[in-house]
Amino acid sequence: MAPGPVWVEVKAGTYQVGKTGYLNNPVRKVRLKAFRIAAYETTNAEFARFVQATGYVTDAEKIHNAMVFEPGLKEFQWIQDKTAFWRFPNGKSRDDISDRANHPVTTISYRDALAYCKWAKVRLPTLDEWEVACRAGTNTDYFFGSDRRNIGIFANVWHGRNHLAADHSDGFMVTAPVGSFRPNSWGLYDTYGNVFEFCSGRLPRDKSSRTVHARGGSWWCSKNACNYFTSMDIGGVDIGASFSNQGFRVAK
Repeated sequence: MAPGPVWVEVKAGTYQVGKTGYLNNPVRKVRLKAFRIAAYETTNAEFARFVQATGYVTDAEKIHNAMVFEPGLKEFQWIQDKTAFWRFPNGKSRDDISDRANHPVTTISYRDALAYCKWAKVRLPTLDEWEVACRAGTNTDYFFGSDRRNIGIFANVWHGRNHLAADHSDGFMVTAPVGSFRPNSWGLYDTYGNVFEFCSGRLPRDKSSRTVHARGGSWWCSKNACNYFTSMDIGGVDIGASFSNQGFRVAK
């Protein structure tokens, strides 16, 4: 893959977003200006160029608060590992990215993503922009329809019944190289699964200025836990938190 983003153009227009009954994301029409959004999630190789050029040190390296995963944990349970950061996304004893240049960067915070965007002269997509690009003109729960059983064609998600045992059923236990699964009809890859993607913007129900949002679910998400690999769900996390299933894609 060539350095830098491959862009998908989204035309200005009025689009439907949300879903009936969703307090955080009710069904409504939004008017958007034309924008471009990356076809792929930001990769380890792209983030490495940023770090090499700037000497940037991530929150996980400074605060030592990264939350990581290993098989055997109960649902929604994570391990805090002081050794984990983007080069060792699940901690130095578990893995590294030496052979994952084209995997999405993870174990970074929202602040880290903003720092990258400033350097690269790009930005995070807004919550509405992300959803419009993900939906690709559809109004169903998934851009491929309403049958969740097809999710494995389009997304790197967790297919196991729980997280007590490793799930390699789709070829990957954690992240997959970007673009490994089928794109939506507009040419965006991995909008579901692989990693949660930070977006800019707030929700009316946010109680803290430290709450930021991400969309699309991740490799950890399954139908029995999380289940956020949809077009309408919106996740929340602390602005300084770093998880090994959290990344981003850029827009401009």
